[in-house]
Amino acid sequence: MSIFKLKSPYKPAGDQPKAIAALVDGLEKGERYQTLLGVTGSGKTFTMANVIAAAQKPTLVIAHNKTLAAQLAQEYREFFPENAVHYFVSYYDFYQPEAYMPITDTYIEKEAEINEEIDRLRHASTQALLTRHDVIIVASVSCIYGLGSPEEYQKVNIKIEKGMAISRGDFLRTLIGIHFERTNADLFPGQFRAIGNAVEIMPVNEKIIYRIAIAGEAVENISVIDAVSRVHIRDEQVFFLFPAKHFITDSEQVKTAIKTIKSELAEQLKYFEKSGKPLEAERLKRRTSYDLALIREVGYCSGIENYSRHFSGKLPGEPPDTLLSYFPHLPDGSPDFLTVIDESHVTVPQLSGMYAGDSSRKQTLVEFGFRLPSAKDNRPLKFNEFEERVGQVVYTSATLGSYELKNSARVVEQVIRPTGLVDPEVMIRPIVARDKSYPGQILDFIAEAEKTIKGGGRVIATTLTKKMAEDLSVFLKEKGIKAEYLHSDIKTIERIEILTKFRSGDFDCLVGVNLLREGLDLPEVELIGILDADKEGFLRSDTSLIQIIGRAARNVKGRVILYADVLTGSIGRAMGETNRRRALQIAYNKEHGITPKTIVKKIRDITAELDLHKKTVRALVNLDLAGQPKDLKRIIRDKERQINAAVKILDFESAALLRDEIKSLKEELDRRGNNTG
Repeated sequence: MSIFKLKSPYKPAGDQPKAIAALVDGLEKGERYQTLLGVTGSGKTFTMANVIAAAQKPTLVIAHNKTLAAQLAQEYREFFPENAVHYFVSYYDFYQPEAYMPITDTYIEKEAEINEEIDRLRHASTQALLTRHDVIIVASVSCIYGLGSPEEYQKVNIKIEKGMAISRGDFLRTLIGIHFERTNADLFPGQFRAIGNAVEIMPVNEKIIYRIAIAGEAVENISVIDAVSRVHIRDEQVFFLFPAKHFITDSEQVKTAIKTIKSELAEQLKYFEKSGKPLEAERLKRRTSYDLALIREVGYCSGIENYSRHFSGKLPGEPPDTLLSYFPHLPDGSPDFLTVIDESHVTVPQLSGMYAGDSSRKQTLVEFGFRLPSAKDNRPLKFNEFEERVGQVVYTSATLGSYELKNSARVVEQVIRPTGLVDPEVMIRPIVARDKSYPGQILDFIAEAEKTIKGGGRVIATTLTKKMAEDLSVFLKEKGIKAEYLHSDIKTIERIEILTKFRSGDFDCLVGVNLLREGLDLPEVELIGILDADKEGFLRSDTSLIQIIGRAARNVKGRVILYADVLTGSIGRAMGETNRRRALQIAYNKEHGITPKTIVKKIRDITAELDLHKKTVRALVNLDLAGQPKDLKRIIRDKERQINAAVKILDFESAALLRDEIKSLKEELDRRGNNTG
């Protein structure tokens, strides 16, 4: 019986049917690693959706950043509307890890700002994995970081059934025992409130309320209520409630943990005393004793994750539980799920580099008495541990990394695009002006850009540094070209606004650095100028050059100019591969009578949402709501409903705008309340 049901208005085309058949054949033959080498715009996600539908296995898709992961999750949800597609990334909006710099004797405390919406989606991911088989989780590399034990997490879930015997007091104590917080105010995920003989709960993975009506010593009714409008949605006969935190430990394990932490502390203090480090010993004793007192009294302390090995019962050096632990396994313990590593040339190095950076920071903290040695066991997986915990793997990329090339049993090419679009024409021109006939890379690019813009196209220039990007955009403006720069210092919302204006034609030339390589879908771009292309390095490697060239592959007029005085090995390989693909694509189109057409993609005008947000905030300044708090509360409820809808489709940009609006509205409501009080 098929549990993964692929829904799509179109059928595989171009190289997709051949690629799907080859990858499925590899899975059926038990091949551990395969690679889908697909050019930009060839529909690699659709190909992998077809592979998942054929494999009929739970699937983990790993992307190298949150934005790409959200984009992939949206696409997979469209392909599998009847199945559970979830999003699992780090829940920090801001994260400054604890660190110590011995040279300057500087200790930096951990600072973190948790995004509650993303935390809710993380819980939805783990609960889906524990309760159903038709699950696709799209995750960032945070999937290899420590997470609570799935056995403990699942063991303490509560089954609430209509008619079951239960006392109100016991039920409230049970909720507190699985880390739900009691409140008398509005409910948020992970909270409950008691109203008469009823208990209202908001599960940590949803933004709806379950109202448990208790009559006598039994559950009389289970109602599902909209959290914002309070409208009754449906009644349930039974529902399962999972803990509000992933890290679950019973009281006996807490007692054991306190003993083992004390024991480790005594051992480490002896080591410091023998080594002549009284300052480190005193520092460690004071901090650990304080943490133990908090754990004993309230069950929690800041930085409790540094004691995770003691609470989990794992041995020193033993790998932590992670999201991978929640996926299904065969009776012999081997993984029984499929893993897809997207943009593998970037994601694989990320996965393999996480442990080393974390280990170095923790080792310094341990050496100078800020943490016990067991803190080092609160860590991401080593790369070999990651490999042991995944089953069959398919890497997908437009450029093959050395790791994939070495390990893949087969490399499946997807060169022909369903659209018939071919890779752009690539040419080389000098950087330095030679004589009066050639003015040098900047003026030559300006001349080419002007021709492209005159024909209605857009242009991209890539530089080597942020400063060069900023200076070039100023120079282009002086020459009469509407240009803006884009680099990693620009905040997310502003970046989206810039890209929207670029696509809409508010300006014609976008100047940027490395972030212009992966994940940008800009079909209006007809020309890309790669400045200083012969400066070998990360930004001008053959992999980077192929990725940049691919940005012009969504437009039938796409072309790329490499400005170089030296034909480097990277340039040679990038041009050779691009020309090889281009020849295959042209031949295919000729054989099948295909006329390529530029991709037409709807421009989502987030600038309108930004303007609306600004207007809303400005309106608050002049709004006279004295005596009308109900009106303002109604507006807040509407905004909360909108933010829930945005998060549901992983539209975090809109959710961020709405969150800011709600914050401003609540501040105004508080201010009006204080003024009238």
